[in-house]
Amino acid sequence: MGEDVDVATSLAKRVSEDLAARLAPVDAELARRYPGERAARQPVHTVYVPADAVTPTTVRDWGDQALDMLDRYAPDAASFASVLGLAPQLAGPVYERVRAKLEREPVEDLRIDFEDGYGVRTEAEEDAAAVRAARLVRAACDDGTAPPYVGVRAKCMEAGVRDRGIRTLDIFLTGLSDAGALPDGLVLTLPKVSHPEQVAAMAQLCAEFEAARELPAGRLGFEIQIETTQSILGPDGRATVALMIDAAGGRATSLHYGTFDYSAACGVSAAHQAMDHPAADHAKAVMQTAAAGTGVHLSDGSTNIVPSGPQEQVHEAWRHHHRLVQRSLARAYYQGWDMHPGHLPTRYAAVYAFYREGMERAAARLAAYTGSAGADAAVMDEPATARALSNYLLRGLDCGALSPGEVAGHSGLTRADLGRLAGRTEEAQGEPAP
Repeated sequence: MGEDVDVATSLAKRVSEDLAARLAPVDAELARRYPGERAARQPVHTVYVPADAVTPTTVRDWGDQALDMLDRYAPDAASFASVLGLAPQLAGPVYERVRAKLEREPVEDLRIDFEDGYGVRTEAEEDAAAVRAARLVRAACDDGTAPPYVGVRAKCMEAGVRDRGIRTLDIFLTGLSDAGALPDGLVLTLPKVSHPEQVAAMAQLCAEFEAARELPAGRLGFEIQIETTQSILGPDGRATVALMIDAAGGRATSLHYGTFDYSAACGVSAAHQAMDHPAADHAKAVMQTAAAGTGVHLSDGSTNIVPSGPQEQVHEAWRHHHRLVQRSLARAYYQGWDMHPGHLPTRYAAVYAFYREGMERAAARLAAYTGSAGADAAVMDEPATARALSNYLLRGLDCGALSPGEVAGHSGLTRADLGRLAGRTEEAQGEPAP
């Protein structure tokens, strides 16, 4: 070891230099398009509430209604675990965390809806609702009652509603700006995208607003809803999701699958429109491939089967929703839509069980990978897998499924250590759940 060795080569130094010059534009393009995982915390769900129905207490009301349903239909850990089929060792920790979450932070991402959930109103009505939405968001952010992420879904960029959507966004953003700095967790949603130019137009709208209000360039980002067939496959046969991400010019924060619009567009009958339909799986696989490495998050859709009525009907709806969330998580869709307060208990139960049941093994593999705590390697993991394991534990920390002490105890790693292994170079947006 350390001895000088004569090494023979045949290529001149200029070969490496020429290849470096040739590939420099490619290197730059790859770095721009595929920056890797964003540091920002990803919410586990989005709750849509029509603009005329949202109130200052909406988030707390959803939490209270979800807690009331637990009290009525699963008043303890054993009954809840029995309904959902949770493993005995998970029953207590999951149930306790679900209740604590519903009391502390029942909604992680709230979207005030001016699109399908709101419908068509008079110009004056929607103007007033947009002003009111800005005031509600500002007040919630100022008094600490806002969820980590909050924003609006305006109407899309299609010709018939384009001007209305632009005006609603302008009124909402202007109202927020007039009252102070834009919230860190502000989210805008662009629905029913059918062409990359519509995404480019949304990016231009954001840039124009930033210029008008003297905001930093790039301050505004937005979600792209994938709910048209044209957003998956273009008329020339090309997959269009990647084109849409590129058209956003770095402003795309996430892709959200729209279960019912997309299924209907594919001709799926109403009885079979669901998150686990083969048409949905195909669309979401395309989304996943297009977004990989870009830092753009993914969100699954929703179920329209809500827990209501007699106890067995509620339990059956809970089992259905719980199974769908589990399915999404296993397919690396870590976020979805929740349409009813009764979906919150099963959303968090599925999410918390997902992270808790795999925590010790993931932590042990990372400990072995890093050599922490003298761990023995039962699996020889690659750096890419170490990134995935670290992101898994970080997601569990962010939503409250895991505690820093638990993770450190099993892995010997701090949150900062996990961030470095995951390739996250900035502090996560939003405060992780305790």
